[in-house]
Amino acid sequence: MSEVTEAEVRERAQRLLAEHGDDDEVTFLGAQFDAGLARMDYPVGLGGLDASPKLQEIVDEALEGAGRRYPWMRNAMGIGMCGPTIVARGTREQQERFLRPIFTAEEIWCQLFSEPGAGSDVAGLATRAVADGDEWIVNGSKIWTSMAHHARFGLLLARTDPEAPKHKGLTAFIIDMHQPGVEVRPIRSMAGASGFNEVFFTNATVPDSMRVGDVGDGWRVANATLMNERVSIGSEVAPRGSGPIASAVAAWQQCTDPTPVLRDRVMRLWIDAEVLRLGSLRAQAKREKGVPGPEGSVLKLLSGRVQTGVSELVVDLMGPDGTLLRAPYTREQVDERAGGARDPVLAFVSSPGGTIAGGTTQIQMNILGERVLGLPREPGLDPNTPWSQIPRN
Repeated sequence: MSEVTEAEVRERAQRLLAEHGDDDEVTFLGAQFDAGLARMDYPVGLGGLDASPKLQEIVDEALEGAGRRYPWMRNAMGIGMCGPTIVARGTREQQERFLRPIFTAEEIWCQLFSEPGAGSDVAGLATRAVADGDEWIVNGSKIWTSMAHHARFGLLLARTDPEAPKHKGLTAFIIDMHQPGVEVRPIRSMAGASGFNEVFFTNATVPDSMRVGDVGDGWRVANATLMNERVSIGSEVAPRGSGPIASAVAAWQQCTDPTPVLRDRVMRLWIDAEVLRLGSLRAQAKREKGVPGPEGSVLKLLSGRVQTGVSELVVDLMGPDGTLLRAPYTREQVDERAGGARDPVLAFVSSPGGTIAGGTTQIQMNILGERVLGLPREPGLDPNTPWSQIPRN
């Protein structure tokens, strides 16, 4: 880790604003990356300064004060999950090729892990990648893939050795989502929008140069991605009283029948939101370089609880109006994450996704029990059982 001072980071941020403050968004973000201010713990020359992640707060505050808040929702999978994984597990060539357009959102990314028969148990996946010279041939399908309909590239987890134990027969790849043999089909939610999709692979090819990590090392790569995803979902810090809880307070103030029971629900949610905010600040303060640990599951778990609790309370406080969307939504207009900020009913019908994305509530509890509290694993098959011998639906 380099010895970069707060004064140096502050000076770099001010120089960036002075020289590029009037640039369009993509040009400005490219300049931010080139200045090493994209993410402090990234390597020098690859968007960072090989410095403490804590210094990123200085950059973020300076840019937000100048109206340059980073639009991470434009490429949430790339910024929060795939980019950090490429830094941790990818080759230098992959880092040089992909990190900058990920940060500028010129190339949108998706994460290709879950399958119809392998959701919570991702390691049980069946999509195959078979070596063919210096390429791999991919066949299979993925599901619940957010942003696949916009993605240029995806981080794919595939089975390369069906005779190995399920966690040891996996390999990760970077796959071109626009190539022949890759088909994306939208999944329409009950909100009428579609931010996630099914993806089908039919003899799609991946150069071996786009393999991330060693053959058979895919589970370790996937864990890096999933841990970053959980931290990304649970750790966005909003000022006290803002974020999801603000909508609950606003609905309470407009409620025509503010009973003590409803007031109690508001206060309990306020406490949960404040615990989440303080926990996120603590996680940021303690964050070290590299792959996050299992503690991120705490934030992910509480984030889902706050989101669902707030959305349920808001529609209850709205009375009959809580049964109606304000306007019809289509896949082309909005997805649930963007629309939910404007329409409380859309936020309500899409809120269960927050308890599933990045690992279900039950999976987070298992992770915390086993990896944080040291409790014994749940009973199951011998972990050395070859994947080909494990019963599947």
